[in-house]
Amino acid sequence: MLAIFPLFSRKKSKDELEIIRFVINRFGYSPKNVSLFKRALTHKSISNNSDELSNERLEFLGDAILDSVIAEFLFVKFPEENEGYLTKIKSKIVSRRTLGMIGREMEISNVLRYNRGRSIKLETIEGNAFEALIGAIYLDGGYRSAQNSINKHIFRKYVDLNHILEEEIDFKSKLFIWSQKNRLPIQFEIITEENDGAQWKYVVCVIINDQEYGRGSGSSKKKAEQAAAKETLELVGEV
Repeated sequence: MLAIFPLFSRKKSKDELEIIRFVINRFGYSPKNVSLFKRALTHKSISNNSDELSNERLEFLGDAILDSVIAEFLFVKFPEENEGYLTKIKSKIVSRRTLGMIGREMEISNVLRYNRGRSIKLETIEGNAFEALIGAIYLDGGYRSAQNSINKHIFRKYVDLNHILEEEIDFKSKLFIWSQKNRLPIQFEIITEENDGAQWKYVVCVIINDQEYGRGSGSSKKKAEQAAAKETLELVGEV
């Protein structure tokens, strides 16, 4: 009977069970080779003083997998957007800041193995460990498992895509995207430009289909156009 159940010959340690629970709860994936995930959570500040391998190679792999999955996700989600737009959004999602935020919200530090006696920027190594865990999922379960985890768990729980879009796209660009989708001609027209001796003041309006929409003012043409674009987006229900 013992030969029939070789997988159950060794009980999981407390640390291994904690890692398994963490990956299931945060990534929606059940690890098979726990040692991969243990390595993904091992920072070089620990591995440098032992024979253990750090998570750096898994981080490298996870970065590539994450990049690929997000590129496909955005390609499908925004079928009418050009390459430049998709690249800007992807770079925002995979930025060190966003990945660090995801790692912090996941509370990766609770299972991360690092030298707590050293001065280490925790947010950075949490983001790196997140990528390493994606790499571990890929090696353990294949590309589809990693893709499923990112699309169905990471995006839903930890990534506010709407907020990222709002941060990345200015009002004028957003208005042009809206006009292109709706195939409406749009232009910005300067109503007045005055100088009181100290600074300039511009008033700009947005013209859509020969009809005036939003107006905006500012100390530069750019600021006035942004204000006019924002008011126009509000008028058409896009803000």
